[in-house]
Amino acid sequence: MTTKFFGEPITRREDPRLVSGHGKYLDDLGQDALEAAFVRSPHAHARILDIDVSATLDVPGVVAVWTHDDLQDFEAERLPLLVPHPSVRHAVTAYALAKDEVKHVGEPVVMIIATDRYLAEDACQRVRVSYETLPAVVGVAAARDGELLVHPHVPGNIGAHLIQEVGDARGAIEAAPHVLELDLDFVRSASMPLEGKGVLASYDPHEQRLRVWSSTQTSGSLRAALSAKLQMPREKVEVITPDVGGGFGVKLIHPWPEELCVAAAARRLLVDVKWTEDRREHFVSSAHERGQLQRARVGFDDEGRVLGLDVEFWHDHGAYMPYGVIVPLNTSTQLVGPYKLPNYRVEFTSLYTNTVLVSPYRGAGRPQGVFISERVMDAIADELNLDRALVRRRNFIQPEEMPYDVGLMFQDGRPTIYDSGDFPASLDTLLALVGWDDFLAVQAQARAEGRRIGLGIGCYVEGTGAGPYEGGHVQIETSGRVNVATGLPTAGQGHATAFAQIVADELGVRIEDVFVTTGDTRRIEYSVGTFASRAAVMSGSAVHLAAQEVKQKALTIAGDALEADPADLEIVDGIVRVKGDPNSQIPLAMVAVLSNPLRYAFDETARAATQFGGRSDLSKPPIADGTHPGLEGTGYYSPPRSTFSNGMHAAIVETDPETAEITILRYCVIHDCGTVINPMIVEGQVHGGVAQGVGGALYEKIEYDADGQLVNASFMDFLMPFASEVPHVEIDHLQTPSPLNPLGVKGAGEAGTIPASAVLASAIEDAEGFPITAMPINPSQLWELRRRHAAGDWPSLRRAQPQTPHDQA
Repeated sequence: MTTKFFGEPITRREDPRLVSGHGKYLDDLGQDALEAAFVRSPHAHARILDIDVSATLDVPGVVAVWTHDDLQDFEAERLPLLVPHPSVRHAVTAYALAKDEVKHVGEPVVMIIATDRYLAEDACQRVRVSYETLPAVVGVAAARDGELLVHPHVPGNIGAHLIQEVGDARGAIEAAPHVLELDLDFVRSASMPLEGKGVLASYDPHEQRLRVWSSTQTSGSLRAALSAKLQMPREKVEVITPDVGGGFGVKLIHPWPEELCVAAAARRLLVDVKWTEDRREHFVSSAHERGQLQRARVGFDDEGRVLGLDVEFWHDHGAYMPYGVIVPLNTSTQLVGPYKLPNYRVEFTSLYTNTVLVSPYRGAGRPQGVFISERVMDAIADELNLDRALVRRRNFIQPEEMPYDVGLMFQDGRPTIYDSGDFPASLDTLLALVGWDDFLAVQAQARAEGRRIGLGIGCYVEGTGAGPYEGGHVQIETSGRVNVATGLPTAGQGHATAFAQIVADELGVRIEDVFVTTGDTRRIEYSVGTFASRAAVMSGSAVHLAAQEVKQKALTIAGDALEADPADLEIVDGIVRVKGDPNSQIPLAMVAVLSNPLRYAFDETARAATQFGGRSDLSKPPIADGTHPGLEGTGYYSPPRSTFSNGMHAAIVETDPETAEITILRYCVIHDCGTVINPMIVEGQVHGGVAQGVGGALYEKIEYDADGQLVNASFMDFLMPFASEVPHVEIDHLQTPSPLNPLGVKGAGEAGTIPASAVLASAIEDAEGFPITAMPINPSQLWELRRRHAAGDWPSLRRAQPQTPHDQA
């Protein structure tokens, strides 16, 4: 029997090439290309009075200098709105180069193209832009006040507003025996991939074809956007994504201003043009995320069951809103988590500020939502002096209730219906893994030793595998090599391994013979992109369908060659054979030969290798009606709705009594992403997600001053965890297959990040004995909370806390 690869911990096949230095990233390409640099706004909000580029025109090596006025009419229009959701009240997107006003520090104003980046940067220093500075709106609170406006035609700075309600939340809260209100703060942060954005464009005037290489998460969508913005036939635009050094959502926008400008310049100048982002540019001009002010009001009974939950939050989507509304949409629907909320109301207002625009960052609004729901669950437990796990258990949706209709509209415009999951089983596994029942004794012993430790838990449900579609193409060459292509790009997720496992199993071939290409519109025309934990569900299902088509075609051709019913054939290790008769067989490579009518007609060796012998088979049509030459097939998968992964995390932390330093002692994860294709890859995704979750909980914070200047725009000041700060992650899996796709899979890409802030807030709170209501939190902030708590200016938890001699002192 052939080896099965699906579900096996196969080592990632792409890693030897990458770790040995043979990867090829955007900046490895286009060594002879001209290079672009951008003059960017130094002001958060200002009117452009004049742009003087005269001092750059005679600089040796400078080829072109563009302002907004140099863009053609169709290029000069605003960039597209990518999520035209009904909640959007006033959609404002940027220009490729600023027109009349700038709305945030770092907005591109002038593009200079020179023979190398150094000359282009030097020429940028010679540009003189005269500005009239205007008042800046910075932060959610300032935007919510509405006294100052980012865009004059947008009243109250409101870009989007939405209310969704199930039942009568406010009525249920008023009638509840117990009511609590929480005010929470989730601070703005940003993803920092090793590789920034980058684009290389080349134009062939003979074919009138534009070829663009981009470090993007959306090669197919970028192709469509460039085709529309440059008014070129779609078939004349090609987008190729090389190796990508991380994305995490920041490379999701299509097109970025720089992509459009560089592509337009390559076409107009008839030369290759390239731009790669430096780290300062990434801080001040790429997307941020996370910033929200939140308020939750909850009513509950004596046993901790939620009777009504009313949530309102205000979201900062930055100066423009091409994609930022997706974040509060996710927050509003995903904060429900695994809990049965018969009466739930959520209202969000998404606001413009004079800061960098917002796009999803790993988790995409879900960490904020989970922070609300898990802080609420802990608050209920504290109010009633109940076990925190027990309160969660009493509110769980039960496995027999699946599929469970939450009653809300999800981001994809379809109902939020949980397809599968067993939340009580996940909690049982988590509590056993972390040692929940024994922890009070461990905590008391630590207190006796003068140490403060705490245990926190957090639960989440994550919508994954959103549509509308992805495609896959599978081709078997006459050598036996299997080529697989799917349109969404790869940024470290292990697609070359996971998709190969799916195809190898379906075709019955060696995994060594399967080669996967991603993110190349020359190989597959239509694609959506890599985001929202969708690759395994969408492209995995698509390549599975394509492989099924190829398999059926192979069995039909082989059946004709072997004079056997295709239903009696099987493929084992690349050999098509009659079941039960291994002597009656034909190599799959030879089937590929037979699928090509030219080879079939003229290659005597090919004919002799089959059982046709001297039969007059050339009198028959070489290709049956309704089929195509070649042993290949294409499949597109479009889901009925999103799948919903889920999981639960627990962490034990220690907080230093003197310095307030926070150390994670243990971190445990129970994860359910349906059927697991490769547990090693899933665990790698969880490990990476936890690392970014730890960063978001304890380190990463974007700091603006009142004038909209980013004051920590470097790795000297923007903190991220080192490997020494990322804990060892203990993982266990629960598999509840999804009924919505042929593989039973659900997404796993963001699972590690989503609950981390809530979990660590819970653990720090448990160690300290007072509430944690804002994240991220650092030692200075924790020390200040201690001071306020000691002065009676910050409340205590109700549940009893063991005391140390330090506390008594």
